[in-house]
Amino acid sequence: MTNEQLLNEIREANMTYLMLAQNLIRQDKPEALFRLGMSEESADLIGALSPAQIMKIASGNMLLCRFRVDDDMVWNLLTNHSVNKVDNDATTKLHASILMAGRYAETM
Repeated sequence: MTNEQLLNEIREANMTYLMLAQNLIRQDKPEALFRLGMSEESADLIGALSPAQIMKIASGNMLLCRFRVDDDMVWNLLTNHSVNKVDNDATTKLHASILMAGRYAETM
């Protein structure tokens, strides 16, 4: 992948993320805050952006979204790659969601 292709992918990801975030925020702000893991202030800003502003922000070369999962425990639950594998995939994903929800609540 060339540098230009990489930058195009970043811009496309930014545009998709901003449009999704704005739609979520406008439909159900409390749920959007939880799902996106962002502050109310950030949600208010994104919710009020015009299409031109979204395009301008998305056109940068820095990826706007980031992974919320930053520890081995949650990754192991999501991928079910831990030493003590659980056969029930729904249970492990639920456990991971609970852990991420708790971490979101801690940051707020």
